Amino acid sequence: MTKRPLEILDQALNQKPVIVSLKGGREIRGILQGYDVHMNLVLENAEEEINGVIKNQGTLIVRGDNVIYISPSVN
Repeated sequence: MTKRPLEILDQALNQKPVIVSLKGGREIRGILQGYDVHMNLVLENAEEEINGVIKNQGTLIVRGDNVIYISPSVN
């Protein structure tokens, strides 16, 4: 059975971290707390690697038109 994208996001809510790739080459990792139909995301315990250093971002709201993809984290 083929799942719809929003069904897959529902399964990721409050679970393992997801990796969010953004325009401009940035990637943020965090726990998906919520989203809407515009792909605006709420990430908790978000972190981003900048120049080899992991920077904790806390809770972030990511605007959906900046999102390239969302993927389950491998760690």
